[in-house]
Amino acid sequence: MNGSPVIAQIRARLEAAFAPTALEILDEGHKHAGHAGEGKGHFHVRIVSAAFAGQLPLKRHRMIYAALEGLMDNGIHALSIDAKTE
Repeated sequence: MNGSPVIAQIRARLEAAFAPTALEILDEGHKHAGHAGEGKGHFHVRIVSAAFAGQLPLKRHRMIYAALEGLMDNGIHALSIDAKTE
């Protein structure tokens, strides 16, 4: 697991908001070298939570962005999300 302080913040917020049964946060900055910020702050989240039941993918993403409010553009430059119920 990556020891990044940003990943720790993402993990803490998502665990508190969604009580996930699975949560994986990947630092994908290496895939974006040469882009704005030299690839820093690019993350991928895979999360499984009952909190997403009955929600369309767009709503699930909005729920995650709301939980990460303040980190977007302040540690997170780009975020890809895979949010499921099982």
